[in-house]
Amino acid sequence: MATLLPTEDTERDLVLSMVLDAPRASVYRCWTEAELLKQWFAPKPWSTPKAVLDVRPGGASLVTMADEAGTEYPNPGQYLEVVPNQKLVFTDAFVGDWKPSEKPYFTGYLTFEDAGEGKTRYTAIARHWTVEDAAAHKKMGFHDGWGQATRQLEAVAASL
Repeated sequence: MATLLPTEDTERDLVLSMVLDAPRASVYRCWTEAELLKQWFAPKPWSTPKAVLDVRPGGASLVTMADEAGTEYPNPGQYLEVVPNQKLVFTDAFVGDWKPSEKPYFTGYLTFEDAGEGKTRYTAIARHWTVEDAAAHKKMGFHDGWGQATRQLEAVAASL
């Protein structure tokens, strides 16, 4: 059964959709290979010093971002759906093998579609548990931050 995904922001969903100048398989690799993900995931000047990815439904992820002072912010989660080169769905509601997290915030839906020779239509949706969480994430700078990180993703993917 297909999941109907929004194409623009809603009360609980924040949406970023861009055409990237990089092949779909490379964009997908940048999300699923830890060494590649560490190169682009946090919007600069932040960094991603650690990433552990068990890319399978039920598999855990732990992506740690760090601010300019080196303070680390771990982000544990779990993959819900994995369709190579097409779709990734992950959440912070679980931290691997269906163990619940302390405070779920959102579920991420990523789709990767061909958009012409060597290009990818990339759509990222952050579906929040509450309207308040979505509003806070938007105010925190979701579109700017995820947009900058996506441009960083594009540069890494194009170099592969």
